[in-house]
Amino acid sequence: MSGPPIVPIPSPATSTTEAASSAPSPVRKFLTERGSSALGDHAFRWIMLLCALVIFAIVGLILWELVARSQLTISKFGLSFFFKQAWDPVSGDYGAWPFIYGTLVSSLVSLIIAVPLAVGVAVFLTEMCPKFLRGPLSFLTELLAAIPSVVYGLWAVFVLVPLLREHVNPVLMKTLGWTGFFAGPNYGIGMLAAGVILAIMILPIISSLTREVMTAVPHTQREAVLALGATRWEMIRMGVLRNARIGIVGSIILGLGRALGETMAVTMVIGNRPEIVKSLLGLGYSMSSVIANEFSEASDDLYLSALIEIGLALFIVTIIVNAIARLLVWAVTRGAPPRVA
Repeated sequence: MSGPPIVPIPSPATSTTEAASSAPSPVRKFLTERGSSALGDHAFRWIMLLCALVIFAIVGLILWELVARSQLTISKFGLSFFFKQAWDPVSGDYGAWPFIYGTLVSSLVSLIIAVPLAVGVAVFLTEMCPKFLRGPLSFLTELLAAIPSVVYGLWAVFVLVPLLREHVNPVLMKTLGWTGFFAGPNYGIGMLAAGVILAIMILPIISSLTREVMTAVPHTQREAVLALGATRWEMIRMGVLRNARIGIVGSIILGLGRALGETMAVTMVIGNRPEIVKSLLGLGYSMSSVIANEFSEASDDLYLSALIEIGLALFIVTIIVNAIARLLVWAVTRGAPPRVA
């Protein structure tokens, strides 16, 4: 004889759990109650587009202001302004070439000194440094980037310049004077001093970014190269530096941008003489230095226009250097795996 079917009675705990799981989540509740999202999506897209266009507007305004304020010298000297060596405010004869030369040479010297040193610091910190030393050394390296440039300039005047004049420059003149790059009067200040202080200033930028890029290289790359029988140096060269080369080039570009635009420290040690000399021990002048030194002394409109056109030249040089750097990046990154970039 069969009785009525037995219906299971849910326990209080099971009922509470099911009720909780069936309740809509806060995100679903918000999406259900907010209605159509078309208006919000359109507003978001236009706001983001506006943010992107602000960059073009800022660059355009800077370029327009520089061109508009330098019309006097542009109409009088034309393109020859960028290639003339004369700088005579008394007779009204102006040319930017000594300042362009000084900026490029001091920045190139700084890169020659800073890049190998910065990459070496980054390799030591990521691959060879003991754990107890890694934190303090990384902190001190990044601390160098936070020091104001005027402090670097004062240190260069009282420490670096005497050191170069009394110990380094005589050795360079004796051993490499035949090249012409280390000949002439030994003032201490000059292109070499400006390049050295710029190298110290861009060192933490290149080193920190290079270290971050090297840290991002997967450990499997290192283990694979070591498993093939490579030495530690070969592992770093083939497994790490080769995969991180794109980021290293990018860090060098950022360091170069800092070197091109640096003003105060360079002004204090470069000598501030608008000359073009082959020797790195000679005095020079950079574009940012002449603007900082002489802008408040500009006594007439033509003088002021010449200084503003030097600012335009610095703007153009920065664009050209960045374009060349991006060309180098493109040349280096051809065929590289996208995950490394």
